[in-house]
Amino acid sequence: MNCDINPRSLKFRKNIYGKPEVEWQNEDNVSPPPLHFNISHTSSMIACGVTVNVPIGIDVEEKQRKIKNNITAFAQRYFSPYEVKLLTAISDPEVQCQEFIKLWTLKEAYVKALGKGFSAVPFKTFTIQFRATATRNLHPPGISVSEGSEEIVESSNDPTNLTNNWQLALLEVAGSHYAAICMEKDKTVGGEANMPMKLTVWKTIPFVEDVCVSGTDAVLALGGIIEQ
Repeated sequence: MNCDINPRSLKFRKNIYGKPEVEWQNEDNVSPPPLHFNISHTSSMIACGVTVNVPIGIDVEEKQRKIKNNITAFAQRYFSPYEVKLLTAISDPEVQCQEFIKLWTLKEAYVKALGKGFSAVPFKTFTIQFRATATRNLHPPGISVSEGSEEIVESSNDPTNLTNNWQLALLEVAGSHYAAICMEKDKTVGGEANMPMKLTVWKTIPFVEDVCVSGTDAVLALGGIIEQ
């Protein structure tokens, strides 16, 4: 990315579904690579994901988020049959609640990455499935990799939909939040299956702190094939 670009020169627009996008102003016959971003927030945290060349969706949820509705009934209303079965098989109410929040966070990130929003892509029209991987301990020290699981997306309505073009990652952030990131596989670098999602995570407190926390206890990979 060209670091000489003045942030004040950036202009924004919304796509037809209302998702904000960067609108590049090409000057002097220079065409910068597409910059994509997405934002999510809770009452105590703001998460911003930024990529070059590929769309991104991000969602962040508090781990202690209170679910007012019965989780099984809520899941039956919004989730696919596979996901409902997964949740109803959990007998411990606290564990069930945590798994519900993780699943919701992943689904939210995927919908936001598509750039269409919940109304255009209802949660029931796709399934987040968990697939075992053999990637544990394959990377050098200092790189955090998931505990042997990968999240994949399966379309409920259209089996021909190439939902395997997307990568999902689930993180625990600051011990208090779950964060899900969804990115389209970058065809410019191969975009092959099981290629690690490379992340650099920064903790920013405006005017106080701006520090890279990748590879620290502040960011733990819970799922997805991730390099930090």
